[in-house]
Amino acid sequence: MPATLYMDAVITPHRSLSRKGFAVLLGVVIAFNLAVGTLMVALKAFPMPIFLGADVLAVIIAFRASYRGAGQAERVQVTADEVVVAHEWSRGRRTVWRSPTAFTRVVVDRPSDHDTQVRLAVSGRALIIGHALSPGERSGLAEAVERAIAAARAERH
Repeated sequence: MPATLYMDAVITPHRSLSRKGFAVLLGVVIAFNLAVGTLMVALKAFPMPIFLGADVLAVIIAFRASYRGAGQAERVQVTADEVVVAHEWSRGRRTVWRSPTAFTRVVVDRPSDHDTQVRLAVSGRALIIGHALSPGERSGLAEAVERAIAAARAERH
């Protein structure tokens, strides 16, 4: 019989611009650069279109890097026996952190009003979770993990 999951959360980075939106944005940037490039050629500023093309290339590279980061995921699972955090990257790389539920504690660091860090700590080891979340969402994640750990510990007693 599989262990009861007290928490199974998947955290992914938010991307506000869809692929279709990116295509529209890129079309607008290219159209604008073509119009400015045509004007610059008419004014005999021949090197200018080269820089405008570099501008389009920079936008494409920046968005590709952003979309590559969107493939990341962090999964937090809590059972009566262990807490498992799996980080998955878009290129298939995966790291897994495990700790016994009975000894895992949630530590919330608030160095400023605009930053919150959530760590799972056990026996001198610690792991920061919720990188992709806002500070308010991290506080909510910490509370949810604490509740799940408390419920899991209650099963064992």
